[in-house]
Amino acid sequence: MPEVSFEDLLGSARIDAVKFELRDEYMTSDPAYQGWLAGESAEKVSTGYSDWTALARATAARGVAIRRVRIVAEPVSDYVKFEHAVTPAVNLAGGEDIRWLPRSHTEGLLVPATDVWVVDGRTVLFLFFSGDGDFVGSRTATGEGVAAPIFEAFTAAWKRAVPHHEFTI
Repeated sequence: MPEVSFEDLLGSARIDAVKFELRDEYMTSDPAYQGWLAGESAEKVSTGYSDWTALARATAARGVAIRRVRIVAEPVSDYVKFEHAVTPAVNLAGGEDIRWLPRSHTEGLLVPATDVWVVDGRTVLFLFFSGDGDFVGSRTATGEGVAAPIFEAFTAAWKRAVPHHEFTI
């Protein structure tokens, strides 16, 4: 399948878009993260993600459910603390439903080896990161044979995960 932009992929969603996040750090040179580490408020640094919030909001406005499970180590990393702090202004404001799942509660779950988006249970976008958390590329695959097992794993993780407003760090 030829690669499509993420915006076009999300734009094609009609039912749902779900994401597994599996890392404890992403792109730590990101100015928003660096600003937050330097003491800037979560509200202020969240403006750096306004494009995402607008895209998610437009997607949710079409009736598409956007859900994300973040599987995290405990104690959580500084980056996960940052994600948790900006989630209300970035993700929830865009209409996403976010849940958190400590790795200590994943026994028996089979999850993908890398972060993924699954759109409408058919299209999977695999996201690849370096060991340091820098984004290095993606690959798209289609079909229920690829998507169904990942979506099933997402559903199982979702049931165990803690809603954002209940997850304390």
